[in-house]
Order: sequence, then C-alpha cells, then structure tokens
Amino acid sequence: MHVVISFIHSLTGRHFGCAQFFSLQLLPARVCSIFSSACGKAKPNWFILKGKAKLKRGQQRKDMHNSGLWQAVLGEIELSVSRGNFVTWFKNTELVRNKDDIVVVGVPNIFVKNQLERKFNDLVMEVLAKNGVKPQKVEYKIHVGSATQNKEAGANSGRDIDSLQLDTVAPRPRASVSNASHSYRQGLNERYSFDNFVVGAGNELAYAACQGVVKKPGSKYNPLFLYGGVGIGKTHLIHAVGNAILAANPSAKIVCASTEQFVQEFVDALRLKKNTSDFAGFYRSADVLIVDDVQFLASKERVQEEFFHTFNSLYQGNKQIIMTSDKPPKDIPTLEDRLRSRFAWGMSIDMQNPDFETRCAILQSKAGSQEVTLPQEVVEFLATRIQSNIRELEGALNQLIAFCEMRGVEPDIQIVTNMFEGAKGRPKHISARSIIERTAKHFHLSIDDMLGPKRDKDIVVPRQIAMYMLRSELHLSFPKIAHELGRKDHTTAIHSIEKIQREMTYDSPIRQNVNELKERMYA
Repeated sequence: MHVVISFIHSLTGRHFGCAQFFSLQLLPARVCSIFSSACGKAKPNWFILKGKAKLKRGQQRKDMHNSGLWQAVLGEIELSVSRGNFVTWFKNTELVRNKDDIVVVGVPNIFVKNQLERKFNDLVMEVLAKNGVKPQKVEYKIHVGSATQNKEAGANSGRDIDSLQLDTVAPRPRASVSNASHSYRQGLNERYSFDNFVVGAGNELAYAACQGVVKKPGSKYNPLFLYGGVGIGKTHLIHAVGNAILAANPSAKIVCASTEQFVQEFVDALRLKKNTSDFAGFYRSADVLIVDDVQFLASKERVQEEFFHTFNSLYQGNKQIIMTSDKPPKDIPTLEDRLRSRFAWGMSIDMQNPDFETRCAILQSKAGSQEVTLPQEVVEFLATRIQSNIRELEGALNQLIAFCEMRGVEPDIQIVTNMFEGAKGRPKHISARSIIERTAKHFHLSIDDMLGPKRDKDIVVPRQIAMYMLRSELHLSFPKIAHELGRKDHTTAIHSIEKIQREMTYDSPIRQNVNELKERMYA
C-alpha cells in the first residue's frame, strides 16, 4: 500500500495519509476497504471529507436553484415592462441570496438600485410570489457578479487535490427534459396595445392593416407581413393584434413566437428524440400564428421545411398568420422560393422610421406612462438628437428620468443638453465631401465616377442619392449641391432630389440604401 502512495506522491508532489488516499476514489470500493483494514486507519477523516463534498454540492445546487429562479423571474418581468426598461434596469441583475424571508438582488450600480427600489419593487415581489417565493423584503445591493466569481474560481485553483478530486466525481444536475423545449416560450406581451401605439406617417398603413386583421382574422390580409428597420414598432403592432383578437374572443388560441424560439423548439424536438408531432401540433393548432423576425429562417433548410408545412396547414384552415422581418421576402437571402412566394401572398407592408412629429409624440406618450411631464423643448431636443429608432429614444428618456429622480430635479433643456451633448445628433465632422465619399464607398464606386460626366445607371443613381443626402442632412442649397457633385446647372440637383424623394415612397431598394447610409453616418 505504501508503495502505491509513494508512486502517487512522485506524480503529484503531495503527501497523503491512507484515508486521504482512499477518499480520492482512485480505487474500487472493495479494494479500498481491504487496504483500509490493513492500514488500520480510522474512518472519521473519510466522513469529514465526504461531508465537505456534500456541503459543497449542496451549495452548488442552491446556487443553480437561485440562478434558475431569477431567470424565470426575469422572463416574466420582460413581458411586463418595455424592452428599454428591461435592458436598462433588469438585464444585468442576479439573485444573490434567498434566505430567512429576505431576497437579495445584486445590481450593477446605484442608479439601477434606486430605480428598482422606487418603481419596480412591487413588480419584483409579485413575480417572485408567482414563482413560489414570498419574501418579507427584497433588498438591492451593488454586486460585482461574474467578476467576483471568476476571482473566486482563480483563488480556489490551489485547493488540496482531495477536494478537487471530490468535485470532479460529484454528480452534475441535469436539465429537465420535459421543460427543455418550452422554457423560452414567451407569448403575448399585454403591455402592447393599439391604445398606446403612436401612429405616424411611417406606420399608418401597417396600423390600419393590423386593425383590419383584428376584425376579420384569417380572411383579410392573410398572411400579413410587416418589414422595416429595428425599433420602429413592428413587434408592438403584432402583439397588439394578438391582444385585441384575444380580447374579442378569449377562447382563441394565439401562438406568438420569435423565430429563435421556433428554431430552438424544433432542434430540441430532434435532439431529445421527442415526438416532433407534438411540436408540430402546438403550432398547427393555432387560430393565430405570430412569428417575429422570420429573416432568421435563412440558411436553415430543415426548419424552413417545417415552417413551410406549418404555414400550409394554417393557411388552408383559414387561420391568421402574421410575420415580421427586417427586409421584404424577396430580399431574405437563402430563403426557399416556396416560402418567399407564400410570404408575399397576402399583404406586405414597409414600416419606415418615425418622422420628427411622431418621435415627439412617442416621447410624450412614454413619459406620460411614467407619470413624468416633459417640457416641449426637451421633447424636441431628444427627437432631433435621436433619429434612428424608438428603442434608443426610449433608452434616452429612461436615462433622463433616472438622472432627474436621483437628484430630485425636474427635467429641463439645460440638463438634457449636458447629458446628450454630441450624442446621436448630426456628427460635427459630417461634411459634403464625407457624404459623397461614403455614398461612393457604399455603391463600390470611385470619387472620380461620382464627380465625373458618366451617365451609366449604376453611377447616376448613387450620384442622385448623394445629392438627396446633401440636401436632407446638411440642408445645402441647390447650387451648392450641384457644385459639390461637379454639375454646372443646379436644376440637375433639383431634379435628382425630387426623383429620389418620389422613389423612396415605393422603391424599396432606394429607400433601403438611403437608410443604410444614414445609419452608418450616425453610428
């Protein structure tokens, strides 16, 4: 026996007693028992080591339970608050302790701590209760989270080999197979309704079509396909449709899913060797199927085939199908032609970025929902500064409100100017030359082509877009625009700008190119 221990010592550089050696579980139990009797070692050390291992495994299970519980809580909270509020106040939180009727939530900074205590504590208590935890009090403490865990992991790297060995043989808890494919089902967000949707020039057609679907689901505008850039209200509208249909017919089965959820459930059905008919039955038994971000079906052949059959089953049963994407069906790459044609069967609507007036109305509406009154000059400042999408607009509003609440002041133009000076407005370095250069680069042209006399279509259209950008972004005069593009007659600039303005209303590629250029300039 001592020969074996000496050999282990030569490999590890560590000294072991017999009981410690047995505790490593390197030998079969029967052999360990024989050697233990031969060595005459008492058992208490063995039980101490096993006890430590059980305590550690118990702590691990407790930590995993806390993590799973908080993920479930966050999942429900995400459906109860706006996307901007969730990302700003909840995303980087964690459950630190759940003991003695007190729940401690770790937060990244003092701003999040104060906001959760003042505005969202009741919501957190309510959702915890729904998940079986009814604390007397929820405390919010600034917690470094994963960084601390990494340091602890590094500090533990020098533990005794017997402790490390016990960790490796500890059984790992397995995820519940029955819940694996359903943990990401979210459903409708009750916050989204037609009442709190702000209608503007860029979304009024989509708004009207969605109301038409509510009146006659399955027969009018089926399928309904909404597409456009990020943060312009697509998700709000489709959830509003589902909520309105459910209000009119509580027995209706509304299945609302992201494409990621659909893909993940299908993959899990295959991976876990479950009956895929259960998966298909869930989606094909819907009265209304709402799928967000269908552009992510691209390049997924098996999933596209399953979605094709689901689509056919619902459509032939006169069930309503509603989809969103960041681009029209014809522009989704590697999408099967049979799906592309079906997506365009009903009504496809392009939703555009909100204009200035719509952004102002959205800010007033969001502020009103938080019982905050904003001066008109503050609203106009934010609407001018942030033009890209509604989510960024809401995020800026949340920052402003939190800042003012922390200091006990009312929002005014001085505060908002100091907070957002230089943010998201027209960059100071933007010039006529830089717009021309960016346009040329976007269309893979040289500056000489843009400024030269060539009249090829693949050069003329980018040149006209550059003129439109100079007018819309820098507000240059027509003679100045003509001069910048090497044109002698300013009527050329007038004609080009008016042409692009007209084509943006019905020509999707032109509009998409202009929007991409703007996003890159303001990125």
